[in-house]
Amino acid sequence: MLESLIQTLAVAALPVIFAITLHEAAHGYAARHFGDPTAWQLGRISLNPLRHIDLWGTIVIPVAILLFSGGSFLFGYAKPVPVDFGRLRNPKRDMLWVAAAGPGANLFMALCWAGMLKLAWLMPGNDFTLPLSEMSKIGIMVNCVLMVLNLMPLPPLDGGRIAVSLLPHKLAWKFAQLEPWGFPILLVLLFTGILGTVMNPLVIFAARTIESIFGLY
Repeated sequence: MLESLIQTLAVAALPVIFAITLHEAAHGYAARHFGDPTAWQLGRISLNPLRHIDLWGTIVIPVAILLFSGGSFLFGYAKPVPVDFGRLRNPKRDMLWVAAAGPGANLFMALCWAGMLKLAWLMPGNDFTLPLSEMSKIGIMVNCVLMVLNLMPLPPLDGGRIAVSLLPHKLAWKFAQLEPWGFPILLVLLFTGILGTVMNPLVIFAARTIESIFGLY
């Protein structure tokens, strides 16, 4: 059992770290593009995962959850990239694109991992093929989970910020007031099983759609 979990951790480490950290980097790239250089000035616009890793959120918590769930569940986060929405050229409109950049990065990575899985299937069998195949499967699923989770319309998740951007000003202001309660609400949904009930069909649909594009499903 322990040996199996160690193998899972070894294979999952790379896709999980990149899924979490590049999600944050994408927010920084988008913010700079739309006029807010805060993340760039702090050196957070980087594809180097080390700039985004949070000891607890990126390493300790994901490993602990993976161990205690027997490898069946994973959750984590990176250091949030600072975005000053007031410095965007059009704060309400541009907030949508800055928020969507994170899930967009996860979608892109899921597609890349699907391409890697297809490559692994086409390669002649060797010692590298199986680990690449398993890593790619994890990469697809982890990125689909993060994409779906972050698109939930709950501040401060990306989906909540997208909703604030799209709603009329008065409704957007009222909806944004939920942000201090967003994380506690998310934890309640997680531990009551509601979050999994809502997310699982969407994650499976996203993963299968991506796999079907590459003829994997």
